[in-house]
Amino acid sequence: MWDRRYAGDGYAYGTEPNDFLVSMADSLPVGNVLCLGEGEGRNATWLAGRGNDVTAVDVSAVGLRKARDLAGERGVEIVTVHADLADFEIAPNTWDAIVSIFCHMRSEVRRGVHRRCVAGLRPGGVMLLEAYTPEQLTLKTGGPPTTDMMMDRQSLTLELDGLEFLHLRECIREVHEGEHHNGRGAVVQVLARKP
Repeated sequence: MWDRRYAGDGYAYGTEPNDFLVSMADSLPVGNVLCLGEGEGRNATWLAGRGNDVTAVDVSAVGLRKARDLAGERGVEIVTVHADLADFEIAPNTWDAIVSIFCHMRSEVRRGVHRRCVAGLRPGGVMLLEAYTPEQLTLKTGGPPTTDMMMDRQSLTLELDGLEFLHLRECIREVHEGEHHNGRGAVVQVLARKP
């Protein structure tokens, strides 16, 4: 599915970074950053431009090729890893920040990924996440077609246990990120630090 979505000439979700990521940029430590489900590289490239060493993981080889192209056009380097997050090992105590932007997975897979994220952060490391909530199904402006792949405050509080939440909220906001995220979106936003 994702190779097909990214196969066009343009960028499915645009080339500009996610608005929530930009708004929280000053709260992210500069260092080793892991971007989950990074697709065509808009967030990873922007983070690399801010002086981070960025690793972008995605299941789509097509998306990652475009991510490398975008990074090259912007004069930065990113490391890309072609992997399914269900099987991707996140090394413990390695990352200064982990970024997950609209990275939707089945709940049983997501719980394991999020446990590995908590373990993978260094002390003082930060997790930044934005995802659609189940309310998004009524808005139909992007996101997966099933509530099992959605997130909310309650599920994330449990899944990211061990982190201190600096920002945790659900809201409706305008999301304009390429042709697949366009309009009012029901989102949950997280910024959390590992003590």
